[in-house]
Amino acid sequence: MSVAKLITLNFRNLHGAAIEFHPRLNFFVGDNGSGKSSLLEAIFFLGHGKSFRTSKLDSLACHETKSFVVSVKDSNDCQLGLSRDITSGLTTIKIDGQRHNRLSVLAKNIAIQIVTPESFKLFFGGPKERRRFIDLGMFHVKHDFSNQWKSFNRVLKQRNACIRLCARSNSIADNNMLSYWTEQFCQLSIDVAQIRATYVAEIITELNYWLVILLPSLHDRVTVQYLQGWPQKKSLIDVLTNNQDREASFGYSLYGAHKFDVKFFLDKQAVETQLSRGQQKLFLLALTFAQASFIARVKPVKPILLIDDIGAELDVSSRTALSRAIDKLDCQVIITAIEASVLQPFLDTCDDIKYRMFHVKHGKISVIYPDNSELNTSEKVI
Repeated sequence: MSVAKLITLNFRNLHGAAIEFHPRLNFFVGDNGSGKSSLLEAIFFLGHGKSFRTSKLDSLACHETKSFVVSVKDSNDCQLGLSRDITSGLTTIKIDGQRHNRLSVLAKNIAIQIVTPESFKLFFGGPKERRRFIDLGMFHVKHDFSNQWKSFNRVLKQRNACIRLCARSNSIADNNMLSYWTEQFCQLSIDVAQIRATYVAEIITELNYWLVILLPSLHDRVTVQYLQGWPQKKSLIDVLTNNQDREASFGYSLYGAHKFDVKFFLDKQAVETQLSRGQQKLFLLALTFAQASFIARVKPVKPILLIDDIGAELDVSSRTALSRAIDKLDCQVIITAIEASVLQPFLDTCDDIKYRMFHVKHGKISVIYPDNSELNTSEKVI
C-alpha cells in the first residue's frame, strides 16, 4: 500500500494541498518553515490520529480556522479521512465514506514509520520513548497485542488503586483485593513480555541486515538487550512480594510489563555515548528500516516511511549508504530536505521516472520532477 493522493484543508500552513505521490520515492524541498514538516505531519496524523510535533490537536488548524481535514486515497483506491472540529473538540474518522469511532482502526489501513530530528529521543528520552517505538510496531504485526495491552492497562490501573488503598487502610478485605489484582497483573505481564520478546528478537534480526548497509564497520559490534520489566531470573510474583513496602510508599506498581526497556550497545557501551551524531542518525534509520521491513513482510498493508530533513547530520558518504538502503526497502518513502543538492546521492541511484520531486514555499507545493506544474487544489476532501 502507498499513498496515491493526499488532500488537506486548513491544516497548518498548507494551502489546501492536493498532492499526487510516486508509489516508491518522493522528495519535498524547501526552506525552513515552508511547510515540509507539516506535510509529513498530515500523513502521520492520518496513521496515528495524533501529531509527532505537538499534543495539542487544535493547534494543527490553520490560523483563525475552526476545523481541519486530512484525507488520502491509497494505491488500492481506499479513501481515509480525519477531520477535527475545534469548537466541539470532535474528531471524525472516515474510511471509504463510513464513519468509525476508534483511532485504532487506522492502523489496519495505514502503517506510518517516521524519522525526524526528534527521533533522537529514542536514545536520550529514556525507556518511555523506546517502549513507544516498539509498541507502535507491535500494534501492526502482532494481532493479539492490542487487546492484550488494553487488558493489561486495565488491570494495572486496578492494582495501582489497590496499592494506594491498602497503604491507607491495610484492611484484610483490601489486601485480599490487592492479591487478586496482583495475580491477574502477573499473568498478563508474563503474556505481554513473551510476545514482546518474540517481536524484539525478530527486529534484531532485521536490524543486523540494515546495519551492514548503513554502518558496515560497526554492525558486528552492536548488541541489543531486552529488559522485560523485572529481573530475568526471578518470578514477578516474588519480586512484587519483596517490594510491597516500596510500592506502598510510591503508590503504584514498580515492576511489570509496563516497565520494559530495549537498550542498544556498541562494544558493551550505550550507543549514544559511542557514536557520533551522524552515526546515531544512521542507527536510528537502520532501526526504523528494520521495523518497516518487518511490517512489510508480515502485514498486507505495507508501511510508509517518512524522513524529515535528510541532510541534517549526514555527510555525502552517509547519504550514499542511505540511498542504497532505501533502494532495498519495499515500501513508499517520503523525504524532506532544505536544499536539493543534498539529494544527489539518491537521484544517482534512481532510474528515469522512479521518483517525484516537489518544491514547498509558504505552504504552496509545486512539482519539480517529472513535470513542472502547480498542484491541483480543487479536490474534494472527505
